[in-house]
Amino acid sequence: MVNRQNKVKSTLNPNFLKGVLLTLLIALVAKYIATFPFFSILGQLVIAIILGMAWRAAFKVQDSWQVGIAFSSKKLLRLGIILLGMRLNLADIYHAGANVFLIAVINLVFALLVVYGLTKMFKVEQKLGILTACGTAICGAAAVVAIAPQIKANEKETAVGAAIVALLGTIFTLIYTVIYSIIDLTPTEYGIFAGGTLHEIAHVIAAASAGGNEAIDIAVIVKLTRVALLVPVAIMIGIFYRRIDKNKEKKAFSFSIIPWFILGFLAMSAINSLGIIPANVAQAFVNIAYILIAMAMAGLGLNVEIKTFKELGVKAFIAGLIGSVCLSVLGYILVIILS
Repeated sequence: MVNRQNKVKSTLNPNFLKGVLLTLLIALVAKYIATFPFFSILGQLVIAIILGMAWRAAFKVQDSWQVGIAFSSKKLLRLGIILLGMRLNLADIYHAGANVFLIAVINLVFALLVVYGLTKMFKVEQKLGILTACGTAICGAAAVVAIAPQIKANEKETAVGAAIVALLGTIFTLIYTVIYSIIDLTPTEYGIFAGGTLHEIAHVIAAASAGGNEAIDIAVIVKLTRVALLVPVAIMIGIFYRRIDKNKEKKAFSFSIIPWFILGFLAMSAINSLGIIPANVAQAFVNIAYILIAMAMAGLGLNVEIKTFKELGVKAFIAGLIGSVCLSVLGYILVIILS
C-alpha cells in the first residue's frame, strides 16, 4: 500500500512530468521532421534517438527529470509495443503464401546467426552484439528495445544498438533505391526482397516505393511477417541469454524470461486480424504506438552521449554492415529461387 502511494506521488511530481513531457516534445518534433522527403527514410523513431542525444549534448538534463524520462523509456515503451500489434494482420501473412513466410524465416535466422557471430569475432560487448543482431534480423530499433529487457541491457547499450541498426537501414535503403533499376526484379519480387532484408518498416516502405504500390504492399506484408516472429525470437533469446550469462546460475526455464508485453503485442495483432476493429481505429492505435515508442527512443537518447556511440558502436556497426551485405545477397538469391 505504501509503495503504491509512493508511485502515485512520483507521477504527480512536477519534475516527473517535466521528464515525460520532454520526451513527448522530442517525439512530436521527430514525427514532424519525418514528414520531409529525406528524413522519412530515417523514420520517426530514429530521429527521436538522434534528437535526444543532441538535446543532451546541447542542454543540461536535470537529474530530477530522470524518473520521468525513465518512465517513458521503459513503461511507455512496453505500452507502445503492445499497441503496435494493431499494425499486424495475421491473415495477410497467411494469404501471402508459404514461400513468402519461408523467405522471412530464413532471412531472420541467417541474420541473427551471422551478425551475432561477427560481433563475437570483433569482440563486441555481448549484450550489444545480441541487440545489433536482433535489430538487423527482425524490425530495427523496435526489436532492439523489445529484446533489451530480456538480456538486461542498460540504456546506453540499448540506445547504441538502436542507432546502429537505424543507420545501417538508412544506408541500405538508399542503396536499394539506386540499384532497383539494374537488379532485374519484378515489382513483387523487389517488394519481397526489400521487406525480407531491410531493418525498419520506414526503410522498407521508402525503398519499396521505387517499385510502386505493388512493391510496397508485398514489402510491408513480408516485413510484418518478420515483426510477428519477434515474439518467439524474444522468448528464445531470453532462454539463450540465461544459459550463456556467466553472472547467473543456469536454469532451464523460468516464466520471468517470457516478455509479457510482447505477448500483448501478439494479442493485439490477433484482435486486429479478426476484423472487429475498424481500420481507422486500428490506425489510430498504431499512431499512438509510434508516439509512445518515439518517446521511449527520446528517453534513451537523452541518456547517451555521442562519445558513447563512438566507444561502443564502431565494431558493432562494422559487424552489422557486413552482416547486412550478406543478408541482402541471401535475400536476393531466395527471391530468385522461391518467388
